[in-house]
Amino acid sequence: MKSGKLIFALSFSLSLTQVAQGQAYQKVENKQGPALGYSTTSGVKILTVAGKKFKDLNRNGKLDHYEDWRLGPEERARDLASQLTIDQIAGLMLYSRHQALPAPAIGFMAGTYRGKNYPDADVSPWELTDQQRDFLHKDGVRHVLLTAVKDPETAARWNNELQGFVEGIGWGIPANNSSDPRHNAVVSAEFNAGAGGQISMWPDGLAMAATFDPAIVRRFGQVAASEYRSLGITTALSPQIDLGTEPRWYRIGMTFGESPALTTAMARAYIDGFQTSVGKDEIALGWGYKSVNAMVKHWPSGGPEEGGRDGHWAIGKFAVYPGDNLKQHIGPFVNGAFQLAGKTSKAAAVMPYYTISFDQDKKNGENVGNGYSKYLLTDLLRGTYGYDGVICSDWLITGDEAPMPDGFAGKPWGVERLSIAERHYKALMAGVDQFGGNNDKVPVLEAYALGVKEHGEKFMRQRFEASARRLLLNIFRIGLFENPYLDVTETRKIVGNPNYMKEGYEAQVKSVVLLKNIDQQMPIRGRKKVYVPKVYTPAMKDWWGNYIQAQLEYPVNIEVLRKYADVTDNPNDADLALVFVRSPISAEGGYSERDRVSGGNGYVPISLQYGTYTASAARAESMAAGDPVIDPSIMNRSYKDKTTTAANVMDLQTILDTKAMMKGKPVVVSVTANKPMVFAEFEKEVSGIILNFGISTQAVLDIMFGKYEPSGLLPVQMPANMVTVEKQAEDLPFDMEVYIDQAGHAYDFGYGLNWSGVIKDERVREFVKK
Repeated sequence: MKSGKLIFALSFSLSLTQVAQGQAYQKVENKQGPALGYSTTSGVKILTVAGKKFKDLNRNGKLDHYEDWRLGPEERARDLASQLTIDQIAGLMLYSRHQALPAPAIGFMAGTYRGKNYPDADVSPWELTDQQRDFLHKDGVRHVLLTAVKDPETAARWNNELQGFVEGIGWGIPANNSSDPRHNAVVSAEFNAGAGGQISMWPDGLAMAATFDPAIVRRFGQVAASEYRSLGITTALSPQIDLGTEPRWYRIGMTFGESPALTTAMARAYIDGFQTSVGKDEIALGWGYKSVNAMVKHWPSGGPEEGGRDGHWAIGKFAVYPGDNLKQHIGPFVNGAFQLAGKTSKAAAVMPYYTISFDQDKKNGENVGNGYSKYLLTDLLRGTYGYDGVICSDWLITGDEAPMPDGFAGKPWGVERLSIAERHYKALMAGVDQFGGNNDKVPVLEAYALGVKEHGEKFMRQRFEASARRLLLNIFRIGLFENPYLDVTETRKIVGNPNYMKEGYEAQVKSVVLLKNIDQQMPIRGRKKVYVPKVYTPAMKDWWGNYIQAQLEYPVNIEVLRKYADVTDNPNDADLALVFVRSPISAEGGYSERDRVSGGNGYVPISLQYGTYTASAARAESMAAGDPVIDPSIMNRSYKDKTTTAANVMDLQTILDTKAMMKGKPVVVSVTANKPMVFAEFEKEVSGIILNFGISTQAVLDIMFGKYEPSGLLPVQMPANMVTVEKQAEDLPFDMEVYIDQAGHAYDFGYGLNWSGVIKDERVREFVKK
């Protein structure tokens, strides 16, 4: 009995709506209330109170506050958090490592099924792996990072298996599944390992920024949220709103560029699109059954990496601020992500980057990774800017680093000498609520014990409970406690449906930037005969350090190109040539073991040009250096006067060779870029240049051949040379000498051509400040 009202188990008016490999769930309708979904094997029953139906998640036969959907999400979260044990809260604080469906046999996403690899296990691809069952039950993980999936049906059925499994454990807390960006076409790193597949394809990062249109971004958020919810994904590990002020940075391609104003507008639109539910789908304050939590990253910015080296490796552990410009980097967070136009008000979660924001702790003078900095998380983020959402560490910050500076492993920057438990404790005391990439609750409990020893049990209970409330709130307000299950039929209808595909494609087209068009070579009119050279790609390492074999192949799908033109292998027979290349790819990523073995410090330039480059204008002394574990003797990371050549230097040679073979006939170059580049090496040799930031070839061809008119604008400056790249400050936008082409056009932020000439529309007037 509770509140004097009779409660009894409901055993009628139930309809079986989904069966997934033995995991059935039932759906119960509520008049003037939410539909409830529960597993038939979890032991959960339905209670009726005052004519309303509720899930008895903890199976105690009475309606608890946290089970009462009539109460607000905040009240429910506080009630449940107050009842959880420290052991249970520790499980909530974990965020799983990357999970693929089905699990591969090897690699960092590997898994087994009843002790066997997937091909030998005779199971469906949506069955839970042995490892998943273990960390869900033993460690209490309720936040799972999903990457590649076989197909949408597999994702939906796996979600139902997962939710049914955890519903039968303890308090019946549902899983809050997440994804890194997955609507872009190419998998290039661990942070977009779920990209591609049967889902609508949109521009991402710099490509989306090139549209200069927040309305497109907002619509993307709405579509992506619809597809995510249909896959069982309820948290987006995005958007990435670091200011792209360092042009050599590996991850600048995933940002909205270097403009604080454009990045702020895009951030706001993106999060509003993902988080907002309306009408019958709204539960409270804009949150509801169509909402996806947005985890905005990376606080306070990962953009100003010294020399462009990335914080995933020890070589890139330092972000530097030679222009004393931290405040502008924080701007897109406090003015965009935390000041939404929609009712949800703020991004649900924040992820700090791996980097040490060097010498930016003005209170304690501490140089530690952002996830360990009490100044950045508690004093600034929580204190000065009043943020009370979830703070989730980036993946593996508490793990041990690799034995070499360019090895891929843990990222405990600034706290390398601490134990794993001590790192967890330091992060907790800095303000972190959750540990990305950790399936094991043991070090979290060890951190709790360290806190009790220093502060007492009452203090640590309050500290853990505060994190539990924040984490649970993001689950309650999107309706997962009522119904986390999916109708597979609806999933098939929604994910990658033709309308979403069409919208995504049209956005891709709007991201294409026309840079040069001498003698109106584009649009290409009529049925032309074109020559497309094959491109040589040398053997090189991928993101994970695995070698990719050298290749000589066509850089585009020739069969697709034949829909637009006749293709010939003989330049003499061609009307024009189309050369498809990628922007320069760093051969070493900023570090060379060969240099270290030969007596150097190991650090080498990251170049934005194809040809051999000697860094004569680089700093003689790096702004930051030092790693007490792997290179304690290296206190200067300068690469001054060292030489490097792009791994894909043959792209440049292909352009120049094609120019010679065409004997004066037009050569049009299509560049797929993931960062700024130096165009001086070939611009004067070609008739046209068209630029994209990682979209489908068909969208580029549709522009070239006139189906659409180009409208994209540069979201970043294109440098005149590498000297200006070395002289610019990593933390300042718009501080490079930009390239000026044969026609006198400056490749500056906001530049782009349409068929009539330089674009000067409302977007330029709003975001380009002269």
